[in-house]
Amino acid sequence: MNLNNHESTESLCITLAELLLVNSYRLVTAESCTGGMISAACTDLSGSSAWFDRGFVTYSNEAKKSLLDVPDRLLRRAGAVCKGVAHAMAQGALRHSEAQVAISVTGVAGPTGGSPAKPVGTVWFGFAWPGHVTTEKCLFSGDRSDIRSATVTHAFRRLIQLLQEECNKNSPK
Repeated sequence: MNLNNHESTESLCITLAELLLVNSYRLVTAESCTGGMISAACTDLSGSSAWFDRGFVTYSNEAKKSLLDVPDRLLRRAGAVCKGVAHAMAQGALRHSEAQVAISVTGVAGPTGGSPAKPVGTVWFGFAWPGHVTTEKCLFSGDRSDIRSATVTHAFRRLIQLLQEECNKNSPK
């Protein structure tokens, strides 16, 4: 990871922390392809215990099932890298934590494991907060390190955007 990406990730994480604190929210992560990188970026910040609850690294399908309640039938039917799994991971992370906001990621970081339907760089994200769960798919390029770093950065950027939109909807006009 180059220094510029680290600085960008750190500044995004600081912005997210401020947004979570203002709303009295705590964050939980459910990570597969990033293997805990999102949680690590959060806990790199001093004082993160005020807004970061916990992180689940659920790399195997068995971990997704046992720790986050991802349905076995979904994993068998669609595989681990899909919209439904990202959605279930985010919901499961909230259920098994004290947090109000969740980020989940599941993807193909490569260099192996890709397919025509799910090429290397395919990452599904889940974002959950009170009353909402949303998912989205991204296709990142580069090597394994690039894809994993891009996943962390996108997770922070997108959650910041979603929470800001939610705050704007709920603020008095």
